[in-house]
Amino acid sequence: MSVTAEVVAEDTGAKGLERGIDWTGAFWVASGVPPLVLFSIGAVAATVGKLSWVIWTASIAMGFIQSFTYAEIAGLFPNKAGGTSIYGAIAWVRYGKLVAPISVWCNWFAWSPVQATGSALAAGYILSGLFAPDAAINTWQLTLLDLGYLKTGLSLRINAVFVLGAVILLAVKFIQDGGILRSANTTKILGISAMIPLLLIGIVPLLTGDIVKANFFPLAPLAHDALGRVTDGTWNMGGITVFAAGMFLAAWSTYGFETAVCYTGEFKNPKTDTFKAIFYSGLLCVVVYTLVPFAFQGYLGLGTLVHPAVVDAAGNVATPAEYGGMLAPDIYSGMGVAAIMAKMVHAGRLVGVIVVIMLILALVLSLMTSMAGSSRTLYQASLDGWLPKYLAKVNAHGAPTNAMLTNLGFNLVLLLLSDSVFIIGAANIGYLIFNFLNLNAGWIHRLDRPRQDRPWRAPTWILAAGAVLSFVNLAFMGFGADVYGAGTLKTGLIFAALIVPVFVYRHFIQDKGTFPQEMADDLEMVDGERIIKRAGIWPYVVLALGIAVVAVTHRLAVY
Repeated sequence: MSVTAEVVAEDTGAKGLERGIDWTGAFWVASGVPPLVLFSIGAVAATVGKLSWVIWTASIAMGFIQSFTYAEIAGLFPNKAGGTSIYGAIAWVRYGKLVAPISVWCNWFAWSPVQATGSALAAGYILSGLFAPDAAINTWQLTLLDLGYLKTGLSLRINAVFVLGAVILLAVKFIQDGGILRSANTTKILGISAMIPLLLIGIVPLLTGDIVKANFFPLAPLAHDALGRVTDGTWNMGGITVFAAGMFLAAWSTYGFETAVCYTGEFKNPKTDTFKAIFYSGLLCVVVYTLVPFAFQGYLGLGTLVHPAVVDAAGNVATPAEYGGMLAPDIYSGMGVAAIMAKMVHAGRLVGVIVVIMLILALVLSLMTSMAGSSRTLYQASLDGWLPKYLAKVNAHGAPTNAMLTNLGFNLVLLLLSDSVFIIGAANIGYLIFNFLNLNAGWIHRLDRPRQDRPWRAPTWILAAGAVLSFVNLAFMGFGADVYGAGTLKTGLIFAALIVPVFVYRHFIQDKGTFPQEMADDLEMVDGERIIKRAGIWPYVVLALGIAVVAVTHRLAVY
């Protein structure tokens, strides 16, 4: 017996999630993943230079391979919502109670910040389009707390981006309150609006001859001389660090279509819909993440020196050199990306404004995807005994209302942060920890549940490839995370560890050391067959090797 969509959530007095969509509904909800390219395309380009198009192509290829493992383990639990981390946690809990909730927690805090960063970008696009850069509305700021010890210039502040971003978040929350069917219908409209400009941006420059070959070669990592001037680097340890940093940040966007399986508990026919949802969402992402970064780089290039570095009397760089093109500050932050993309389609001023509006809708679509997926992770984690009970409450429309309110509060705090790239970097620590645990959950489930029905069974070599890639991703994290701020890795790891007291409170204090009955049944027996631990010491070996990979690569990195 496993928890069903109609099970009454304990102590909530409300019914569970509603089975209201098929795989196409999940596809449209997950169509908010391709616009995530807008979040970090500038930061990746400014980090790796001419390698950017290689990074994005390699990253989406890795994400596509990994998704097949997720599709298999999602099919094992057709009555659960919340996504791959929920299914992976069931594999790990039998080998360590404190390991399993890390998977769920890390997936949530990796996905949830899409709402803060996306609303900030949308607000920035709107303000940039309506007001001059030096207008008072764009320059006023109230600093609440200086966080420069984590990254230079980082602070908590209130400004126009925060105010407008908060309004956008509240609007998305209102739509989500109507349940998954209303969300799916809304995202279908937004998805079509989002895909049109993204596909135009990826295709038009290829047809108009705006792709410049010199913008792609040589394939060397970006480097800077003593005065901050851009040069072609070499493939030494510094170059490898730069490459890994690009792969690290791109993963946060390109792997995200696994959110399509967050809605398994809301599929009308989960046995067939689960694989279709993640497979077709993945194909869409392959197209967007291959074409858009390639066209963006070919059109814009690295740019030229705008302002040389300012050196003080002691010979130290007081103000770093500033470049245009992909290295421009507003491209790195993402705020200037929409304006450049509007120019790429050669459509004139009016149509250019329409393109920017459609890109804003694309960002809103990403917010919808994130709020829907991450709130369901919190909801199912509460039902399964990982997180506090209050998160299991749903409203009359079957929407996990308390989980969404928690998401909203968390993201309003993140929206106060002045650097969205730092937020993405710290969140991606959690994402790659989740990725590591869940790719290895694939073979653990295969060993422990060899005869359980699998609506879709991945080839064994795919499971093996996913396990290998899980270590590759940890290497990217160890090498590259701190490129985006010296405290990025530490911040992400500390936040990942916060689940321990939360889980201890729920499991050992609220539940007296036992799991809810439905969760306990999933752990012990399926289809009349008792689940037996067959993986032996290998899960522990994998954990030790994973920690070692992060420690060694972080020590080898050259910043």
